[in-house]
Order: sequence, then structure tokens, then C-alpha cells
Amino acid sequence: MTKSKPETAYIESDCAAIGGMKRFSHEAMATTFEVIVVHEDERYAQQAAIAAFDEVDRLEGELSRFVENSDISQINNLAVGRPLVLGPGAFECLQVSRRVCDETKGAFDITIGSLLECWRSDNGKPRTPTAEQLNLARERTGTDLLQLNEEDHTVEVLAEGVQIDLGGVGKGYAVDQMAKLLREWSIDVALIHGGYSSVFALDAPANTKGWPVSLSHPGKDKTTLARLSLQARALSGSGLQKGRHIIDPRTGRPVKTKRAAWLSAPDAATGDGLSTAFMVMAPEEIKQYCRRRPDVLALVILQEQDEEGQKEKILHFGPWEEGELL
Repeated sequence: MTKSKPETAYIESDCAAIGGMKRFSHEAMATTFEVIVVHEDERYAQQAAIAAFDEVDRLEGELSRFVENSDISQINNLAVGRPLVLGPGAFECLQVSRRVCDETKGAFDITIGSLLECWRSDNGKPRTPTAEQLNLARERTGTDLLQLNEEDHTVEVLAEGVQIDLGGVGKGYAVDQMAKLLREWSIDVALIHGGYSSVFALDAPANTKGWPVSLSHPGKDKTTLARLSLQARALSGSGLQKGRHIIDPRTGRPVKTKRAAWLSAPDAATGDGLSTAFMVMAPEEIKQYCRRRPDVLALVILQEQDEEGQKEKILHFGPWEEGELL
């Protein structure tokens, strides 16, 4: 992952020493997807990577709110009480999103679209809404405003103006589907990433504990916070870009105490949702969540203000192994 680095939370992989490695990249979902494969047949590996990228393109057409007539665009224009049949990708994303919302008690919510628009001007810059504007946006926010029918694969909205944004889960879901497709091609030793924030590792390369990945500080160049060996797991990151807001769906207001959050989970869609949620959850809430789910570990950069100015604290949660945290 060698492109210019964002100022938000990002993940790096140092695969240079892995023998037989092939790299393939593709632009989609406003980022760069990459497949890193260990396979003896480069042409076959490339064909598998192209098939995985085709799946990403297909999913973007189904999941992006910016694509006209995508499933998500149709939901955002859906009349109250009118069922809409969804493709499997969109329906599964809604299911994952509802589960993560429930598990985090509303800290992650894909119906946050109206709130995001409320705190942005037409040119995308931050603004402060009026109390009336904020109250209206909050009335249109809440996963309980989506009614899913698993038998028919349909969704209904229960209030006017509900706006869905899958930005917190869609890319991770695409990475998960790419991993499944590579398995179908019998490509088992691979690392997939979507930008710098959604990573999934399949089987480990020979003579390694896993794919080497590192978490880098978003504001301090060349500062590494942790190194992991990733195998059959995902790693996701979320961060606060300069001049942007992270909105807490539970209050409808921006949160400024976090700088970045990373999350390792069994799948990338869940990881993406949780890393977003951990940007708004209090440290004690994150601690309790990770205690209940020992397959999740997290690292969070917390910013605090005191009499001496702003201070930074790095917190870690879950079963980190010796030597992983630097």
C-alpha cells in the first residue's frame, strides 16, 4: 500500500519480503482496491483478481447512494410503507448494519444521512444547523425506521425522508465478498484491501504467522503504533479528517474527542461498522463491548482538553499479544 497516505486512520502492509507475491489494483468506490496474492501461476492469479474487481464494480452499482437507481438510492426515495425488493448485497449490508447498531446501542447507524447533510453546507463544508433543522434530521434517523423482511428480501421505510449511507460498511462488505470469490478460485493465500481502511487477510504465506500489517499514526509521519500478523481476519480503521465532523447518531451532534480508531474483527463489514462506532463510543463502552466479544481487539487515539491544552492518549482494548503494541 504505497499511495499517498490520508490524514485519517490508515493501515499499511509490508509484503516486500514475501516470495511469489503478485499485486493487482483497481479503482472503485472512490478508492483503490488491491489484491496481493501468493500463487505460482501469475496469469491465473490475475484472472482471479479481475473477477474480484468485477464483483466490487457490481456491488458499487448496488450499494452506492451516488449511483442512480442503485438499491440504496431507491431506498432513499422510497415512500413510507412501500416494500422494495433488494439485491442480496444491499440486504446483507442492511442486516450487518442493524446487528452492529444493536450491539453498539445506536453508536453506528446507516440512517445518519439526514444528520450528515444537516451539519454540512451545500459545498460540503461544516456548518451549525438550527435547532429546528437538527430536530427534523433526528426524526429521520434510526435503524428502527427500516423494516426488513428476510423471507421476501424487502425493506420498508417507516418515516418520510430516511436517508441511508453505507459509507461505514459497504467497502468492508465488498472486501469480504472479494475474499469469498478468491476462495472459489482456489486462491487461498492473499491479502485484500480497500484504500487504507478496510483489510482482510486470507491464509498466511508460507513460513509466516500471517500477513504483516501495521497501524500508523494519522498525524505523525513514520510513527507506527502497532504491528500484527493477520490471518483469516479483518482490520478496519476510521479517523477524523481536518475540518470534518464525526456525528454521534445517538445525540445528533459532532464528537471531537477521538482522532482515530482501529478494529480487528472476523469480517471486514463488521470491522468497518465497529471502527466507525468506536469513534463515538466512550472508552468504557468500548471496553465493555470488547469484554463481551473476545474475538475483537481495538486501538483508539483519544484527544482530551485540560488546562495545559490538548493532550493525546492511546488506548487499547481486547486480546493484544505481546509485541504487537509498540
